[in-house]
Amino acid sequence: MRYRISQLKIDPRAAAEGRLEELLEKAVLNEIRRKGRKAAISSLEIIRESVDARKKPDVKLVYTVDFDCEGRLPFDVAKREKYVIPVPDAASGKTDAPEQDASGRPVVVGFGPCGIFAALILAEAGLRPLVIERGKAVDERIADVERFWERQAKAAPDPESNVQFGEGGAGTFSDGKLTTGIRDIRIRKVLEEFVEAGADSAILYKHRPHIGTDRLRRIVPEIRRKIESLGGEVRFSTRLEDMVFEDGTLKAIRTAEETIETNTVILAIGHSARDTFEMLLRRGFRMEQKPFSIGVRIEHPQEMINESQYGDPELAEILGPADYKLSYRCGTEKSGKDTAGRGVYTFCMCPGGQVINASTEAETSVTNGMSDSGRSGEYANSGLLVDVRTDDFPGDDPLAGIEFQKKYERLAWENRSEGGMARTTYGQFRGADGGEVFAEKDPVRKSIPAFASEAILEAMPVFGRKIKGFDRDDARLTAVESRSSSPVRIRRDENMEATGFAGVIPAGEGPGYAGGIMSAAVDGIKAAEKIITSGKYGQWSL
Repeated sequence: MRYRISQLKIDPRAAAEGRLEELLEKAVLNEIRRKGRKAAISSLEIIRESVDARKKPDVKLVYTVDFDCEGRLPFDVAKREKYVIPVPDAASGKTDAPEQDASGRPVVVGFGPCGIFAALILAEAGLRPLVIERGKAVDERIADVERFWERQAKAAPDPESNVQFGEGGAGTFSDGKLTTGIRDIRIRKVLEEFVEAGADSAILYKHRPHIGTDRLRRIVPEIRRKIESLGGEVRFSTRLEDMVFEDGTLKAIRTAEETIETNTVILAIGHSARDTFEMLLRRGFRMEQKPFSIGVRIEHPQEMINESQYGDPELAEILGPADYKLSYRCGTEKSGKDTAGRGVYTFCMCPGGQVINASTEAETSVTNGMSDSGRSGEYANSGLLVDVRTDDFPGDDPLAGIEFQKKYERLAWENRSEGGMARTTYGQFRGADGGEVFAEKDPVRKSIPAFASEAILEAMPVFGRKIKGFDRDDARLTAVESRSSSPVRIRRDENMEATGFAGVIPAGEGPGYAGGIMSAAVDGIKAAEKIITSGKYGQWSL
C-alpha cells in the first residue's frame, strides 16, 4: 500500500551533509511507530519541499513524501492522523488518435507558456497544430534583446522581438518562477515536461520552484522540438493580422503572408499584444476592462534579505538565496481618498537577480526583473505594485487600461536616466533630504500615478517591520512596472470560446485568464483539451 506523509521537519544542515534520504526514512518510521505500528517501508519519493523560517534561526526543511509500506496501515490510524493519508493509484487510460478532417489544423497564436502547452497537448493528441509567433526563436531573440539593452537609453526595442515577444514569451526573460495560486492536476504535467526538457527534477517537489532565465532559454526550444517531432509546426516572425468568419464561425486566419484555413484558433497572445487587441475589438469581440497593478521594481542587497528571512545568512549556502512575499491594504488614517482600500504587494520576486528594461515600443520605458537558475547576483529585486481600478482608466473603452499603461510608460521614458529607465532611491522617493517638494520632482514619483506613490509610502514602513531594512533609504527603485497582468479580458463562454465567435478560444494571460507561467500553461492545456473533445477532429475522449 502506498501512503503519503507530510510535515516531516529536517534540519537543513543535516540534509546538506548528504543524509537526506536516511533522515526522511527515519522520520517516516518514527511516525508509523508513534502510532503503534511496526512496518518496513520502501520506494520513498519526495513530493514537496518547503522552508519553515518562522522560528529564526532555527529554520527547518519541511517535506511531504510518498512511501510503500508492507501490508496495510490500519485505516483508523491513517484517518486519525491528519498528516498520513493513503495514496490512490493514478488513473490511466489510452485513446485512439482522432482522424484529421478537411477543415485544416488547429492554430495556436503565440508561443509563450500558454501557447507552448496548448500546442504540446494538441500534438500529443495527433492533431498536428500550427503555431504562429510574431517574435523570433530564442537565439535570435536573445541577440535582439541584448542589442537593445546595450543602447537602451537611445535605441528603441525591436517591436516584434523583445522581452515580451518571441519564443517562450515574457517568461523567457524572468526568474522562471513556477509558483501559482491555482490548484489543478495539470500542474504536474507542466512540471514533468519542463524536467524532460532539461529542468532540475527538484521542481517537482520544491515549494517555490523556479527554473531561471538561463535554463529556460535551453528548455523552451527542447519543448518546441518535441512538438515538431509529433507533427506540429512553429512559424516565427508570423503575426496574426485578421480573422475570417462566416455566420459567427471561424473559417480562416490571415497573416501578412497568407490566409490559413482553420476552424479552431487558440489566442495565446500575451498581455502586450496591443495591436492584436485592437484588431479583435474592430472585429466585434466582446472585451471588457480588467483591473491590474502598477508600480516599481525595488532592489536590496541579497545578503540583507537572507539575514532577515533566515536569521542566519549562512543558511543561504544550503537553502539558496531567500525570497519574500509581502502585502498591505491601505486603510489607515494616513490613507487619502485615492489610496484607501488599495492593495500594495510584492510581485515576481527575483532573488540574486537583475532589473531589466522590458519595453516593446519606442520612447517608452517598462521594467521587470529576472534571475539565472543559480540566483547568484548581489541584489534581490521585486515588483512593488499597487492596485489599479477600472475607474482609474481614462474612459469606458475596453482598451482604456492600455492607454493608462502607455501614459506612464511614456513618462518613465521622459524621466529616464543614462540607463534608459527612471531610477531613484527610496530616500529620494520619499523626500528624506529635501522634503515633499523635492520628492515631487523625483523621476520615479513623476513616472507613476500619485495614488501609487502615496500607497507605496504608506506600505513601506510596514514592510520594513516585516523584513528588516526593506524601507532603508538606499533601496533602489526603477519605474515603471506596468505589465504585471493584462488590463483587458476577452469574454469567453462555458466552452472557452470567445462569446459570439465559434472556434476562437482566448486563453492565458493576455485575454485575462491567467497570471504567470504556470497558470498560463495550465489554461493552455485546458484550451487544447476543449479542442480535442469538441468532435471537430474526430472522436476523442480524455
